[in-house]
Amino acid sequence: MEFSKKNIWVLTDGSQGMISQVLGLAQQFSSNITKINTKILFPWSKLQPGFLPIFSWIFFNKLDFSSSPDMVISCGRKSVYLSIFLKKKFKNLISIHIQNPKINFRSFDYIIAPNHDGIKGDNVISSIGALHKFTHSIIHNEIDSKFKLPTKKLISVIVGGDNHHYQFSDNETNSLIKKIKHIKKINPEYQLLIISSRRTKKEINRMLEKNLKDIAFIWNNNDKNPYTFALKNSDFFIVTSDSTSMISECAVTGKPIFVFYLPFKRNSKRIENFHQEFTELNITKQLLDNSELKNWNYNPLNEAERIASIVKKRIIKD
Repeated sequence: MEFSKKNIWVLTDGSQGMISQVLGLAQQFSSNITKINTKILFPWSKLQPGFLPIFSWIFFNKLDFSSSPDMVISCGRKSVYLSIFLKKKFKNLISIHIQNPKINFRSFDYIIAPNHDGIKGDNVISSIGALHKFTHSIIHNEIDSKFKLPTKKLISVIVGGDNHHYQFSDNETNSLIKKIKHIKKINPEYQLLIISSRRTKKEINRMLEKNLKDIAFIWNNNDKNPYTFALKNSDFFIVTSDSTSMISECAVTGKPIFVFYLPFKRNSKRIENFHQEFTELNITKQLLDNSELKNWNYNPLNEAERIASIVKKRIIKD
């Protein structure tokens, strides 16, 4: 079967994390990819799939069916509706959903879920961490000259923010700053690059800027994001614990990852399982007050490629 010519539709609610996951998997099959930001009417937009029947008119999306999809890869609750609708419309469509759809698994041909979700089924394929769009090729081809940043002896600090599970307040920010200063003090030959995310509060960015501007290069949405540059050139990473996606992305490099653990707002067994798995695989270590920059090795993760290979074999077999 020739996968490279397949017409693939990727469905999300528009969030960057979901887009990265569906694109990461889709690009392992084909470059013929159509991105669709799923928009649906109330009350479907608020309800878990399965409560109400699905009709064509609940979607705001204007879909071009002149070139029907061969494969649909969806992620997120809203995209479940459109994936199921398309599967009923096109009987030969291959449907893949990323994450737990929280609906009958037989609604899809394949479900890709991280180990820490803990779901099982005949059509469930488990990944280590979150899928994402970064490959060795994408990282290698990043043009360093776009950034006036060091490419040797670099430590990148990837900063997230508050979410449903974690608290990121001034206290945590001061603790992170203290640990970063310690790392720099005992490793003066290393350069620091600090990259904030969309969820990083303005106050946290101000505190990082005020306290670290003399010892670090700080990016906070003021020009082109050097994130891919950091993945390519960093010798070590420091990542806040709130984002399984950022930690999974850094793990494609095979470089040591220190995790700065934030306090839970509410405990999540899923997130705890994620961090436990990455610790046991020797991918991450906790950032402590006295942490030293000691190199360690692990097998770089390339989960999108591995998962796609499994799916291809199953499709051919079936």
